[in-house]
Amino acid sequence: MQPIKNILPPIVDEQTRVFIVGSMPGKQSLEKQQYYGNPRNHFWPIIGELFQIAIPENYEERIALLRSKKIGLWDSIASCERKGSLDATIKNEVPNDFETLFETYPQIQLVLFNGGKSFDVFKKHVGLEVLEKRSYEKMPSTSPIPGKNIKSFDEKVATWQLLLDYLVDRDV
Repeated sequence: MQPIKNILPPIVDEQTRVFIVGSMPGKQSLEKQQYYGNPRNHFWPIIGELFQIAIPENYEERIALLRSKKIGLWDSIASCERKGSLDATIKNEVPNDFETLFETYPQIQLVLFNGGKSFDVFKKHVGLEVLEKRSYEKMPSTSPIPGKNIKSFDEKVATWQLLLDYLVDRDV
């Protein structure tokens, strides 16, 4: 297996309140250089459903939409070995530098792990103590790949709704 490098930079700025952490982009996402680039992935449709908006086709507009909603993205894995695009085949993973990211962006209040692999890699290589002042949850994967404990689209939307609680301006 050839090592795979994650070429997608974090989507984060001083306004980010909710930070969504995937595992490692699949082959289509890496080829397109886009988060959740597989059109069958439920991520973008879930965001559209949560905010009751149409998701733009243009990737830059999608990222601008997330930024406007104070949502950031990154992956737990900086590089790994993997056969195909399945998380189950990931080996020899190297984590991204979350300690520096969270020091740089202390305003992040909620970290959502998109599926079990992202959570497991983060916990193993980064450690949950880096999240001590933040809430975090392991969410159902938005991946289109069938597996155990698969939820329906509506069940996923219902679970992912918790991110909305962290986007309400509490200063008002």
